[in-house]
Amino acid sequence: MLIAALTLSACTATPPPAAIPPPAATVPPGIQYLYGSGEAAAASQQTWRSIVSYVARQIAASPQDSVVLAPDATLAAPKWVPCGTKPKAVVFDVDETVLLNLGFEYDDSAHPGRGYDEKRWQAWERTGAAYVAATPGSVRALGVIRQMGVAVIFNTNRSAANADATRAAIEGAGLGPAVHGETLYLSGDDAMGSKKDGRRATIAARYCVVAMGGDQLGDFSDLFNSGLTPAARREAVLREPLITVFGAGWFTLPNPAYGTALKGGIDDIFPADKRWSPTEQTP
Repeated sequence: MLIAALTLSACTATPPPAAIPPPAATVPPGIQYLYGSGEAAAASQQTWRSIVSYVARQIAASPQDSVVLAPDATLAAPKWVPCGTKPKAVVFDVDETVLLNLGFEYDDSAHPGRGYDEKRWQAWERTGAAYVAATPGSVRALGVIRQMGVAVIFNTNRSAANADATRAAIEGAGLGPAVHGETLYLSGDDAMGSKKDGRRATIAARYCVVAMGGDQLGDFSDLFNSGLTPAARREAVLREPLITVFGAGWFTLPNPAYGTALKGGIDDIFPADKRWSPTEQTP
């Protein structure tokens, strides 16, 4: 009887619940656009061609001023570091400007819902050199600029502690050379941390910077990140005097994936007089 009871119990026991599969990984729209779309590739190539053309014109024009803002400048009243007889250079951000961080964003997309982790980013800086790609158009553009006799300098918020790995990523993608302290400036090279104005000042003291490029407004001036609202940042680039600088010294690359551009709620983004609703329309 005991054996029968045990057998019956085993037959009628509720089976353990099936393991719930993890949610399918989906690629966020901004990542789809930046890393996968032909549209982003076309925009990138357009920008790099424009940079090359502009640099060529500046070489012929012998500009008096750099495109680096002077220390006492404001966005409303920009002043520029004079060129003098300094050799010419261009300055570019690295991440999503000359390099696409495909490996890092793959790992993010494969783990939906996980927040940003600085330790994971530092691990990426140290070990991700083989998992990046050059932004479309950048390899050819930087090669042509160097052939013109213009120095190519990288100014990035990657850590100085990972300088060798960052150099390997840049050079491995065909964008080098990148020499720390000469043509590669990193967070930790001065006391300003993630702010880039100090490094820009160091570069502008040695070079006449004829063009800068980046995917964030902070790649041109830290003033854009000094507590401005999204509307104020947008307005600053849409009015004089800065409206004339973009495309003529300052060049932006598309990045809808992350960064300072991705801020603002309904009230920040949509003016009150532009809020359309079909339920409020009359025949």
